[in-house]
Amino acid sequence: MIRQLIYILAVIPALIVTGCSSTPVDEEVNLYTARKEHLIRPLIDIFEKDTGIKVNIVSAKTKVLIKKIIDEGETSPADLLITVDAGNLHKAKLKDITQKIESEKLNALVPQHLRDKGGHWYALSIRSRVIMYNPETIDPEDIKNYESLMASSLKGRVCIRSSSNIYNQSLLASLIYHKGEKAALEWAKGVVNNFSRPPKGNDRGQMTAVVLGECDVTLANTYYLGKWISSKKDTEKMYAKKIKVLFPNQDNRGSHINISGGFITKNAKNKNNAIKLLEFLADDKAQEIYAKQNHEYPIRKNINISDIVRSWGYPFKMDMMNLTNLGVLNDDAGKIFDIATWK
Repeated sequence: MIRQLIYILAVIPALIVTGCSSTPVDEEVNLYTARKEHLIRPLIDIFEKDTGIKVNIVSAKTKVLIKKIIDEGETSPADLLITVDAGNLHKAKLKDITQKIESEKLNALVPQHLRDKGGHWYALSIRSRVIMYNPETIDPEDIKNYESLMASSLKGRVCIRSSSNIYNQSLLASLIYHKGEKAALEWAKGVVNNFSRPPKGNDRGQMTAVVLGECDVTLANTYYLGKWISSKKDTEKMYAKKIKVLFPNQDNRGSHINISGGFITKNAKNKNNAIKLLEFLADDKAQEIYAKQNHEYPIRKNINISDIVRSWGYPFKMDMMNLTNLGVLNDDAGKIFDIATWK
């Protein structure tokens, strides 16, 4: 009896301490990412070394990851999701799988127009959707604005991605924001009238079409050209020399930009660690590494960029609208694409 009493007195305090502790035995954070792991792995390695926090990565396409989080519900292991395009981030917020982030550091690091107005997501890099063209057949003075792509002189000379592409949806959303639905519809109809072929393929597919003479001008994100220039493939290096970048609307609102960004999931079990990872990715060290490696733009102008990106012209005038509007106006953009018969 005495031995049993001694055992109980020894064990109960330990149970109480264990039950009250909120500190996990192993510090970790579970990251769901639509960005390919090899693009962010160098940054994750640094974060793990600097903080001692292990990052468990699940990579898949955005729609797959968002559905996964919804299906997992309260038991979801996901703490943080990183994806591309403000439209996708806003859709996730509407599906109630995000939460407001309280971080003075993030608010200081991420410019106001590059984060959700309600504090649910933050940008981690910038990309610009620019005009790319064949310099042998196009005078850059004729394509100075996005609106130039509806000019009759370009009939049968424009190739572009499908209207189901989130990048095009966000570009049209920006036109709705700045110019209204009527003007946005006129633009979409004008571009459709100038198609050289039905929409198909990805950004690099459009760029390839320009190089091969299937069209003369297209829209693409800048970093795709950066990948061609830095490629180990001779064909891609050769293609890169036959296409040029033009930043539209430099005399008015600035070129359309979008982002990659992240949010903390609604049911995050390692919320504080997830915020630390977001803060790290937004800070100077990670910004410079990522911008140089992936040929994107950092979220602040004080960060060094790659020589390739600088060769296109930097800094350039960026559209400073709050990117939350790209998500808010996404449905309107989809309706306009349908009316314009942009497949």
